[in-house]
Amino acid sequence: MLQMQHATLQVEHATLQVERAMLQMPRVIRQTEDAVRQRRIGTTQKREGHMSSDEKQLSGPDLAQGIPLADLPDGGQLVGHSGGAAVLVVRRGEEVFAIGTGCTHYGGPLAEGIVVGDTVRCPWHHACFSLRTGEAVRAPALNPVAAYKVERDGDRITIRDKAEPPPRQQAEGPDPVVIAGAGGAGNCVAEILRREGFEGRIVLLAPEKEPPYDRPNLSKDYLAGNAPEDWIPLHPREFYDERRIELRQAQATGIDPQAKTVALSDGTSLGYGALVLATGAEPIRLPIPGADLPHVHLLRSLADSRALIEAAKKAKRAVVVGASFIGLEAAASLRAREVEVTVVAPDERPLAKVLGPELGDFVRSLHEEHGVVFRLGTKPKAIRETEVELESGETVAADLVVLGVGVRPRVALAEQAGLEVDNGVLVNEFLETSAPGIYAAGDIARWPDPRSGQRLRIEHWVVAERQGQTVARNLLGRKERFDAVPFFWSQHYDVTISYVGHAAKWDSIEIAGSIPDRDATITYREGGRIAAVATIFRDRESLQAELAMERGDEAELARIVAK
Repeated sequence: MLQMQHATLQVEHATLQVERAMLQMPRVIRQTEDAVRQRRIGTTQKREGHMSSDEKQLSGPDLAQGIPLADLPDGGQLVGHSGGAAVLVVRRGEEVFAIGTGCTHYGGPLAEGIVVGDTVRCPWHHACFSLRTGEAVRAPALNPVAAYKVERDGDRITIRDKAEPPPRQQAEGPDPVVIAGAGGAGNCVAEILRREGFEGRIVLLAPEKEPPYDRPNLSKDYLAGNAPEDWIPLHPREFYDERRIELRQAQATGIDPQAKTVALSDGTSLGYGALVLATGAEPIRLPIPGADLPHVHLLRSLADSRALIEAAKKAKRAVVVGASFIGLEAAASLRAREVEVTVVAPDERPLAKVLGPELGDFVRSLHEEHGVVFRLGTKPKAIRETEVELESGETVAADLVVLGVGVRPRVALAEQAGLEVDNGVLVNEFLETSAPGIYAAGDIARWPDPRSGQRLRIEHWVVAERQGQTVARNLLGRKERFDAVPFFWSQHYDVTISYVGHAAKWDSIEIAGSIPDRDATITYREGGRIAAVATIFRDRESLQAELAMERGDEAELARIVAK
């Protein structure tokens, strides 16, 4: 363990006081745009083991030589190095913890995050790690960071050796567990079951031949050509083999809840002790002439992204239909490949229904600065080999068309089985469906959100992964309520927008800072209550807002967004 042998835990009140003091620390001065660009574009797609020369540079004290404990005040942290590796040291009362500095998701700097209890949260995409063991305790990070032994000699601490991971306790659960869908949610169910000590059979039904992969990257750096193939799988295939997770290339086609069997697309069937539906969503095709032409592409799967990459190598002019997150990210990626891009959408502003007019206008300006042309307030009427005809009467030249007009949850399997379905598969607070022993997670799950008091169904990667983690623990009898605050991020060139909470509608939007200066907090209020918070390069505030929402601390949340 990382804690020193003589350490004692602080009482809960004192811990919360330390956390509050840390949250009130002034924000680090915003980095220059060049530094941000290097940070976000150069390193955000780095997987564990892929580090730039800058990341390998070490700073701070040599912890193997030791430092005075007085250099680390209660609630404080510092970055040093030991054995050629960067180490983050955190003090909480009389306990001192030491772990690696880089988030294993996309390489975010954990030292710029926030410490909550005995965990640290990454500022980039809100992953969470145990300070005691280095384990990734909350998505989107799946792999642990290194944990180090902290030795104390009087008033001096030394950090030399890595700590051994704690032994796993065996956990009992229904056997076998069959998971229909191998996206973010399905992968996390399987992975957490094994991590928590479940030794029974796990079957992960994967309709695609590839092992589970990083779907958000398909419209971002992978499509732009900045992320190589080996960064796309969440884990190599050997990971699943070593953990006895059966990856089976088949789809579930029918469920018999009474017999507890699943029919598969290969003509076979499986019995299950518990079944998890993680079937995700499918992209919408437009019912217009030419939508099935070979140069018209969807963007949902890895195969879709690869096909679009090949098409972009020859294309000169593209039309992106839909000013959605996927559509606009695809537009940015195609511009990185020097393809001319026109975005066609019925909205007056891109993303205004989700982010509001001010942020919608800002996103539009970002794309226009990079050469994207918008045709808004209209829809495509027909697609031809070399052009797209719009309802406005205009035609736009195009030898490549991308449809990004939304997705539909894949609920047919649940409907056929007689499960309760209403704009998604209805689940309780433990993510169990109306049929005992059948759970749902990800894009199809519509759950009771404790903060808003409403049922939500959200199509975000991090939400799907966290739901998968909760389902896994509930399969082992933990009775864990899913109460995570929704979070997503969207990348547009050198700008990333982070969003916590959920605002389907709002009465007012408040802006602190400056959106054009790329330094802003945007608050969405409904009925006087803060429903969601978006930030531009205010990563710490985004984490703080998420934490305040988790705790139901509306006064603290109001203080954070007013900065």
